[in-house]
Amino acid sequence: MEHTTDIDEQKIIERITAYIRRGDRRAAATEYAYIVRKYSKIIIAFVTRMVISRTDAEDLAQNAFVKAFNNIETYEHRANFGSWLARIAYNESITHLRRKQHHFVNIEDTALDNTADIDDRELSTGREERILLMEKALDILTPDERMLVHLYYYEDKPMREISFIMDAEPNTLTVRLLRIRKKLFAAIQKMEQELPKKDFKIFFAILCSIL
Repeated sequence: MEHTTDIDEQKIIERITAYIRRGDRRAAATEYAYIVRKYSKIIIAFVTRMVISRTDAEDLAQNAFVKAFNNIETYEHRANFGSWLARIAYNESITHLRRKQHHFVNIEDTALDNTADIDDRELSTGREERILLMEKALDILTPDERMLVHLYYYEDKPMREISFIMDAEPNTLTVRLLRIRKKLFAAIQKMEQELPKKDFKIFFAILCSIL
C-alpha cells in the first residue's frame, strides 16, 4: 500500500463519483476497473495477513472493492485512496473472522502484566533479526495484532495512517504494540527454552540463510 492518490487517479475517482451521482453506474464501473487493477494484488496480500486462506482473502478483497465502489462518494481524501481501501478491507476481514468465531492461543494477561516493558532492541540486536524472531512468534498473535505488527514494522507506516486503517486511536494502538512486544518476547523466551541451545542456533542460522 505504498501508493498515493496521484492526480490522474484523483480525476478518475472524481469521474466515478460524477457518474454515480448521475445514475450512470455502468460508466462508473468502467472507470472503476482501473482502481481494481491497480490495488487488487495489494489488497489481497493485505487481507491475507489476517485470514491466511488465499480463497477467503480474494473473496474479502472483492467484497471490499464492491463496498468501496458503492460508497465512493463518502471518500473524503483525508487519507490516500489505498489506505481508504485498506480500512474497508480490514473491517471486512474482522467481520469475517468474528463470523467464523476463530479462537487463538493467547498468553495470559497476568503473565504479560508481570513482564517488564520491552523495546525493539530486546527482541533482537538488529532489524533483520527482529523481523526473523517476530515471524517465528507471530502465530501466537490474533489476526488484528498481526496486522498491527505488519503495518508498523514491515510497512513502516506512521501511526496516524495505521490509526485510520484500523479505526483506533493512536494512543490505543501504541499501548497494544507494547503488549504485543511483551507477548512476542515471552514467546521467544519460551521457544529458546524448549529448544536445546545448540539446536536453536542451528535452526536460527538455517532460517537466516533462507531469507
